[in-house]
Amino acid sequence: MVKRLLGVLSYVGMALVFGALAVRFLKPDWDQYAIYAAWAGLALVVLYTLGQWREVAAYFRQRNARYGALAGLGVLVVLGILVAVNYLSARRNTRWDLTENKQYSLSDQTVKLLQGLTAPVKFYVFDQEVNFDRFRPRLEGYRYSSSQVQVEYIDADRRPVQTKQYNVDTYGTVVIEYMGRTERVTSDSEQDLTNALIKLLNPQERKVYFLSGHGEKDPSNTERVGYSAISDALKRDNYAFDTLVLAQTNEIPADATVIIAAGPRTDLLEQEVPILSEYLSTKNGKLLVMLDPSDDFKQPVPVPRLAGLLKEWGINATETVVVDLSGRTSVATVPVSAPPYPPHAITEGFGLVTMFPLVRAVTPATDAPGNRVGQSFIQTAARSWAEVNIATLEDPSKLAAEPEKGDLAGPVSIAVATAVPAETKEPPPASTAPEPASDAPKPETRVAAFGDSDFAANAYLGIEGNRDLFMNTVNWLAQQQNLIAIRPREASDRRLTLTANALTGMFWLSIFIIPAVVLTAGIYTWWRRR
Repeated sequence: MVKRLLGVLSYVGMALVFGALAVRFLKPDWDQYAIYAAWAGLALVVLYTLGQWREVAAYFRQRNARYGALAGLGVLVVLGILVAVNYLSARRNTRWDLTENKQYSLSDQTVKLLQGLTAPVKFYVFDQEVNFDRFRPRLEGYRYSSSQVQVEYIDADRRPVQTKQYNVDTYGTVVIEYMGRTERVTSDSEQDLTNALIKLLNPQERKVYFLSGHGEKDPSNTERVGYSAISDALKRDNYAFDTLVLAQTNEIPADATVIIAAGPRTDLLEQEVPILSEYLSTKNGKLLVMLDPSDDFKQPVPVPRLAGLLKEWGINATETVVVDLSGRTSVATVPVSAPPYPPHAITEGFGLVTMFPLVRAVTPATDAPGNRVGQSFIQTAARSWAEVNIATLEDPSKLAAEPEKGDLAGPVSIAVATAVPAETKEPPPASTAPEPASDAPKPETRVAAFGDSDFAANAYLGIEGNRDLFMNTVNWLAQQQNLIAIRPREASDRRLTLTANALTGMFWLSIFIIPAVVLTAGIYTWWRRR
């Protein structure tokens, strides 16, 4: 009688469980009752199973039952391992980017910016829902690099209120919001997204002035010798630029962040030197000098005033040309510098090769006044030297290092930087404005000098590390430490260009020759077996 009752209860329990499942799909508003029915049905099934314990025990005494139990246990173990692996992979993500240019990995600059965030950054993607996948890989990388990054995908057609709120009028617009400020980009490239983030983190645009009037490089010139490409790079780091003729203004503009002398062909005028000297000494100025060797090996053109100004700040611009016989280039006067570089904030973590078409040795000065101590941050290979007798460069077959005649043995320093803290003054009265935040950089006078200016020209800016080296130097001078890093790179152009003859050869090879070889091999094998 009890067994018959338990059998009826088991059927009732199964009916309740299946009925609850049907209610969940067919009548969702009865979901609460379905949960009660499911628990009641489960309890009846368990009660029936407990009432049949003798039959269950007898079944498991059989050999087949034991084998089945072991097999079931093995399946449960495998399922447990799979669940554990999936759980760990969801919690601890690891990515590998095997592309040559690391186009699916964020650059060092982007990662550095993201890890330095002190407040949440929100990325709003406005597009049609079918196009969201175009943005996901890149923005997932941003979110993976920092817990401060939040991403939201908004269908511009279905949510018109929010679309109008952010003034979005184009599909594919990404609105970046940080501390109440917003920037918009219509691209999914890392370079555009990171540039917008830089503007949000540094809302104050800084001004770079290129000295003019002495044959310097022109920041708007698009020719091989121009600086138009490096000017674009300055814009991406939120710098504005302009030219400055000191002979006309007789003063440094008040909004100047960095002054750049890019390859002057003649020396400074006598009245220009005191202006620059006062700017550096009293206003914590920032100066970058790129001083090329003379193009005329027979009659070099000296620049004593500019060289003297650099020497006052611990930098010695020698009258030499560096010769590099390391075999990295086919021209002995084109040194290539490679990591590891001398330790300095400009080259910290810098693992790219740089090339300098024609460079002079620039070394730390040993007799600089006070605490103006220069520090080298770029140098050439060991198999190089700085040639003092420049006239000998006209006959490369006779090149040889002669230290006894004044040549500087390699590795040769070709870039030096000097940082001098601002002089301490009397504390201001209590009624003055509050002091800046404690984490703000202390004002310093900073000077950097290269023995070459062509490395940043349009013709050579495509060299692997030239652009990043120039921008790192400018950011170091401007005391923008968070921008000193390797920047986003464009994907490599992997197109294969073929001539007409090559195309014809590929046609005959793929359509006739390879199939004929395979057919011939098959016929030969069949004939041998026969």
